[in-house]
Order: sequence, then C-alpha cells, then structure tokens
Amino acid sequence: MKVAVVGAGAIGAYVGAALHRAGADVHLIARGPHLAAMKQDGVQVLSPRGDFTARVHATDDPASIGPVDYVFLGLKANSYAACGPLVHPLLGEKTAIVAAQNGIPWWYFHGLEGPYKDRRVESVDPDGAVSAVLPPERAVGCVVYAATQLKGPGVVQHMEGTRFSIGEPDTTDSTRCADFSEAMRAGGLKCPVEADIRNDIWIKLLGNIAFNPLSALSRATMAQICRHQDTRALVGTMMRETLAVAEAVGCRPDISVEKRLAGAERVGEHKTSTLQDLESGKPMELDVLLAAVVELAALTGTPVPKLCAIHAVTDLLAQTVRSAA
Repeated sequence: MKVAVVGAGAIGAYVGAALHRAGADVHLIARGPHLAAMKQDGVQVLSPRGDFTARVHATDDPASIGPVDYVFLGLKANSYAACGPLVHPLLGEKTAIVAAQNGIPWWYFHGLEGPYKDRRVESVDPDGAVSAVLPPERAVGCVVYAATQLKGPGVVQHMEGTRFSIGEPDTTDSTRCADFSEAMRAGGLKCPVEADIRNDIWIKLLGNIAFNPLSALSRATMAQICRHQDTRALVGTMMRETLAVAEAVGCRPDISVEKRLAGAERVGEHKTSTLQDLESGKPMELDVLLAAVVELAALTGTPVPKLCAIHAVTDLLAQTVRSAA
C-alpha cells in the first residue's frame, strides 16, 4: 500500500508514522523546519502508549512521489480548494482521498439517497471549487478522535485517543475502506469502518459547532465555557439546534447533549483549535463547523436562531481579522 500524507502536521505525521510502522510505503508532504526535521530524524512520536520514531520519506514535492493508493489529507478544510498542486500529482485511476476534517465535508450529499442527493453545500464547496480539486467519488470520510500537537519540528506529542472512524459517502462496504482500516490497525490505531460515517460527523460536530466559535468570541477555554451558567446553557441550545438540522437531513446520531457537555468539561482548560488559530493569526475554520449547518438549516426550513446569531458575529470577527491582517 502506497500512501501520501498531504499536510503532515500533528495528525498527518502521526498517521503517517503509524502506517509506516505497519509496513506501508508512506510519503509525508510538508514544508519549512518541520520538513527539514523529518528528513533528518524521521517522525518522533511521544505518546503515553509508548514513544517511537518512524523514518518516513518526507518531501515538499508531490511530483517526486507519483500516484498513490491513498491520499490522507491533514490540511484544514479551508485549504482544500487551493491544494490541487499538492494532490493532483498523487492521483492515479483508483486513488482514494481520506479527508480527516472537522465539520460538514464537501462530499456530504454525494451518493446519499433522498431529496438532496449529490447537492453541493455551498459554504464548504463554493461554486464547486473543492469538488474540482477533490472529486467526491474519490472521497472516504474520516472522523478523528485523536488529540495530537507538534511539540517541535518533527516531534508529535500524542495526548489521547487513537480512533479514526472511516466510511464511504454512499454507505456501501468497500475494499478500499477495509484495506485502509486494516493498515491503520496494524500500525496500532483504531479505525472502524462505519456503516454511515455521517453519524460520527454529527456527533463530533456537536461539540465543535458550539465550543469553537464561542471560544473565539470569549477567549475562554472549554471548561470555562461549561462552568459559566449562561454560556453552558447557550452551548446546550446550539447542540439541540444542530441535532434538529441533522435529523432534517436524515441523520439521527445517538448522543445526549448533557453527556456531550459533561465530556467537554472534563477536557479542562483546553483552547479550541479555532481560538488557537485566532490567537496565532491564522484563518478560522468556521465555514465547515458553523456556516454549513446554518446553510443546511435554511435548506430544510429548520429554525436555528442561536446558530444564526453566533454565525453572524463570528463571520464579522473573521472579516475584521482579515482586514486587520
């Protein structure tokens, strides 16, 4: 199995190192000091499950790799439309794209039976710009439940979680999912093939859609948001509105709002990725987390007043940050 990791940051390098350990032919695509460190010393993984080093091929030139069986996308979703030069040299006739993204993916309605079959979600695929680069028929859904960070160039700190749920957008069983799952498990990761990966998408989104934008607006950690009576109530309302949208598009994830809140509070004084992006001057990944759900709510006639209000304010925040930059 030949795998290229496009965007070999904390999650991408972690997955690449695990697949390499399983015997896959892995190629990491990165840049800057991180790339230089991986070229010289490989990927160093620090984990409560045991430290290890994977001497994986790393490059900034995907053309030098050629077509692969799988492209694992470790990029933020707001980079997808521009990633063509990195991805296209890697695509063969049957190359699958495993997109490890948060939120609503560009392929969400691809192959999904019902009134919205193959409909484009404009918030995450404006004018089909992402689909033109990443054809939906190549997509394999992936929901990440692992927490990692770059401790330094070439050094991945794994904190918790090893689950990467995958599944076909059309909900069928496939050899490409089964083979990828087997390789991931051989590398020490959990990789269940889900009958409908959209359930996992909504379950994870339930937390992201509330805590990520609220943390950017308040500069508060997840625990602080949970401990504040009014913001905790707001999170609960946003979660319930999100579940209503999920049901309106035919998905009924089995998750309790109170359990989701309790789990988030246990995470502690953690800054969400959106708050970290805001503080570091990077674009906030809110289109797939919030704007897309507001769009689906409008599509289905589902009232989501709190989501609409938070979306309006965070959209203005993103505009003012871009203007200032």
